[in-house]
Amino acid sequence: MMIWIILVIVPMLFGMYAQFRISSAYNKNVRVPSRGHITGAEAAEAVMRAAGVSGVEIVEVPGQLTDHYDPINRRLALSQENYRGTSLAALGVAAHEAGHAIQHKVGYAMMTVRQTLVPATKIAAGVANFVLIAGILLISSAIGGKLLVLGALALAVICLFQLVTLPVEFDASRRAKQQLVSLGILGRDEMPGVNETLDAAALTYVAAFVASLGSLLQILLLLSGRRDD
Repeated sequence: MMIWIILVIVPMLFGMYAQFRISSAYNKNVRVPSRGHITGAEAAEAVMRAAGVSGVEIVEVPGQLTDHYDPINRRLALSQENYRGTSLAALGVAAHEAGHAIQHKVGYAMMTVRQTLVPATKIAAGVANFVLIAGILLISSAIGGKLLVLGALALAVICLFQLVTLPVEFDASRRAKQQLVSLGILGRDEMPGVNETLDAAALTYVAAFVASLGSLLQILLLLSGRRDD
């Protein structure tokens, strides 16, 4: 019972904490204007230009923290607050996404692995819940066992994807922090706000990995219990 509590409750609480951290850090630092007063879009462009990245379109997208880099279409998308904003949070997030564009340009190995896993992860995410629910409902039958094995494989793919995502995100933040200071976009005394925002964002990726690992271990325990019966 204690193992089940750890595998269910701990990831859930960790995920809630991570979401609280990013919401708190972002909402705090999005209200702190940078001294240079350049926008997130301008910061992203400057970071990419300094790294020799060209041909990447910077676009504004709706929503909050919907920022992302699309390596297939070479598109850097920033939410309105970060595209037009001049806050520490906006510049940190924009530079982070530019860090992904730099990774793409230099052929950062873990980003390549992550992109390779995307098609399989989409399939796994699409079938995992249905297969696992069916497997649990039919757990006493042979077909139920096979469905649980299939579900475990799907969760393993998702877990691997989340694991590979961690160094990709950490490296993008590292590049962002270096470039913001070296290009003079932000002063060193302004970096604590950026660090707080990006470190909180990184925690959400750790939480996602912990959650997927916990789900995988739960199914493996179910399968182990079936073999012991």
